[in-house]
Amino acid sequence: MMNVIGCLDRPTAGAYLLEGQDVSDMDDTTLSRVRNQRIGFVFQSFNLIPELTILENVEVPLFYRGIHHRDRKEMSQRVLERVGLADRITHRPGELSGGQQQRVAIARSLVGDPAILLADEPTGNLDTATGEAILALMDELHAEGRTIVMVTHDDEMAQRCERVIRLRDGLIESDIGGESAT
Repeated sequence: MMNVIGCLDRPTAGAYLLEGQDVSDMDDTTLSRVRNQRIGFVFQSFNLIPELTILENVEVPLFYRGIHHRDRKEMSQRVLERVGLADRITHRPGELSGGQQQRVAIARSLVGDPAILLADEPTGNLDTATGEAILALMDELHAEGRTIVMVTHDDEMAQRCERVIRLRDGLIESDIGGESAT
């Protein structure tokens, strides 16, 4: 389901509307542009490039958009400041804690101001205190109006969400807090 929402896979039936636009039948080039410009991905394993600084890691999506270096740097610095890492911009991922690396991953996902943020087990590799800090940041982003779709197996994390859809074997088992699942 996350792959369909993230425009990595196409739905086998039906239509998928993102900001009112049907992405179901888009060609690969258009889907790549949609992923880069309208969807932010936060991966459980961070997926940071070890050879790049934190600032450069956050700049990557903007590079692919063709945004000028000066603007990329400014936008990336702003979002790193937002996640509390402005003092670490010259560090490489290996020089950071797991929680800091996850905040870099969140900054990278937010730098292009996406319509939707997809988070796959965003606290799965973190200790409890660090995971709580990441969830507080997600709560803050949601309170500002950001759409966040989060995959989790953690019931406590799911309880924080305003809508919880439980899947079993690819089918909706329950939909709590949202409209009917039909």
